[in-house]
Amino acid sequence: MESEKVDQCPLHGVGARPEVLVGRRLEEVIAAWHSSEDDGEAESPLDVWLLCSEGSPLHITTGSDWCLIVESAGPHTGYDMGGWGRVEVAPVGDRTPFAAHLGEVVLAVREEFEREAGRIAVEIDFASGRVRCDSWAGDLRLSALTPVADRDGECHRG
Repeated sequence: MESEKVDQCPLHGVGARPEVLVGRRLEEVIAAWHSSEDDGEAESPLDVWLLCSEGSPLHITTGSDWCLIVESAGPHTGYDMGGWGRVEVAPVGDRTPFAAHLGEVVLAVREEFEREAGRIAVEIDFASGRVRCDSWAGDLRLSALTPVADRDGECHRG
């Protein structure tokens, strides 16, 4: 009898381990955004690629089973989907929470898993805060989380 692995997506497998980011400087973030004439640009990107001081780019996106896919892969090019709009791929500028951490070193990474979907979230810590990447109803969601100073002035992750 084969045992089920909680940290593995049944459809996409284990993928890359985001811990490889620890100790690396975030140099660039590229994202893919869907846009259409009717709806304009999407609020959240479809994909993000983290390019660091060393190693391969880390691609973060969601799977059809609502898992969070993390893989070692470079950005693809944008494409036209006809009447369904376009997917543009470009540096994020200030459009994601990662923009505030460009040039910073990754201090820690935490992952969350569910039995049915495998990985569902990754939190990446920087000195000035952290970014949470998760799959929410099949969409990639990025959130900025900042350190919280206690009454002694010491910073703790909140």
